[in-house]
Amino acid sequence: MKKVKLKLELQYNSPVILTFFLLSLLVLFLDQWTDGWMTMHLFCVYRSSLKDPLFYIRLFGHVLGHASWDHFLNNMLLLLVVGPPMEEKYGSKPLLCGMVFTALVTGVLQCVLFPHSGLLGASGIVFMLIMLSSLAGFSGGIPVTMLLVAALYFGQQVYDIIFVHDNVANFMHIVGGLCGTAFGYYSALHSRRRPAKAVKFSSTNSRRKR
Repeated sequence: MKKVKLKLELQYNSPVILTFFLLSLLVLFLDQWTDGWMTMHLFCVYRSSLKDPLFYIRLFGHVLGHASWDHFLNNMLLLLVVGPPMEEKYGSKPLLCGMVFTALVTGVLQCVLFPHSGLLGASGIVFMLIMLSSLAGFSGGIPVTMLLVAALYFGQQVYDIIFVHDNVANFMHIVGGLCGTAFGYYSALHSRRRPAKAVKFSSTNSRRKR
């Protein structure tokens, strides 16, 4: 067995997740520096005129905005724990596409279904990653881990919607989880459909002279 040499150097081991974290942190600092103006105009999605160019920035950028340090820390802790293994498993580009898709879906549904309120925060992305991680080891059947996570997670969200009313976007959490489940199944099925690469053999025999 080869011994792994430990090096005292920083590794940017998960580019998409770490960049998302740093951008969210920067947005939070800018929000405090501008007394909330930055988040309200760029990183919180709500129904507005389609002629407003900032609307399209908010449609995707709302996942980077957070209302407070507690809101930020709660989301980022889960993001940094669950995100890197998912980026290693699925790849940086596919995971980024899944995150952008989740941001778009939650943003559009927020404007359509809840026109009198705003949405911000990475909760939808985090729950997308949680459901994605529950599909680890997927081989064509329905993973029991996914069923257990879905039952506990969706059950809690539905309970909060009905009984708690704590001003948390529980519906968008559910949407994020559904996006993660769909992304996981799509990635698994897509990878299984890829044809195996043909192995090329090179011949070292010289051509026969006629």
